[in-house]
This record gives sequence, C-alpha cells and structure tokens, in this order.
Amino acid sequence: MTVAIGQPIPPCSIPATSGLTFSPASAKGKKLVLYFYPKDMTPGCTAESGEFRDNIEAFTKANTLIVGVSRDSLKSHDNFRSKLQLPFELVADTEEILCQLFGVIKMKNMYGKQVRGIERSTFLFDSSGKLAQEWRGLKVPGHVTDVLQAAQATK
Repeated sequence: MTVAIGQPIPPCSIPATSGLTFSPASAKGKKLVLYFYPKDMTPGCTAESGEFRDNIEAFTKANTLIVGVSRDSLKSHDNFRSKLQLPFELVADTEEILCQLFGVIKMKNMYGKQVRGIERSTFLFDSSGKLAQEWRGLKVPGHVTDVLQAAQATK
C-alpha cells in the first residue's frame, strides 16, 4: 500500500538525527515536506539538501517542516547534516519502512548494472496531515522552488 493524495502517513516511528524519532504526529498542526533522496554526500543529494537549507526561512514562514529521508545510517546522516549545516532532521530509513509506504524504491542503472535504489521524490502534507502533492522522479534544479510555492499555497 502506498500513501495517496488525500491520505495521511500511517503511524510509524523511525530513527532520525539529533537523537529524535520521526513519526507523522511530530508534524501535527504544521505542513510537512518529506523528501526522499538516494544517498548522503552525492552531488545531486548535496545540491537538493542545500537548496532546502537555503530556503528554510521561507518554509518556516509557510508553517512547513522539512524532513529528509534516505536508507543511509544515522552516522552517515549526522556527518552529512553537519557538513552541510542542515537546519532540519534526516530520517535513517534503513528498514525501508517509509520507502515502502511511498513506493520510492525502484530498479536503477548504475554503471551498467541494475540496482535497487531510491527514486528522488518529494511529498507535501497539509496541516491536517494529508498528502497534498507529490513529485516523483524529479530533477534537482528548480525543484525546491516548486515545493516552496506549493507549501505556501497549501493550507
């Protein structure tokens, strides 16, 4: 089962940076952006995370929390977050719980071989916790601006 437009995230608890645990209830009363990215410290993921960081004030003004998700470990996330000075948490979805709920695991070509990996995707939830908009298989340039505009227009 994947989360669809108009549906909430089913209850779950997944380790996140800063010693926190991510659960859908942690965004209660706020809008939530969950962005799934393939791997810490890679060029596209660094650029995307940096753009979310650079726009954090505008997202905060729009009453929107940002949370990054990948299958990397908490240690990897802590290093990535520290290096980029990310002002939001990263979820270590090592057991692919969120990845499965959102259907973001895809077969990808890497150096001519088929590998399972995360398809870069972003999901915007409204302040009542329901999925308002999704972007799948996206390209990084201009994406964060699109998400910010959608967050500003969402209740």
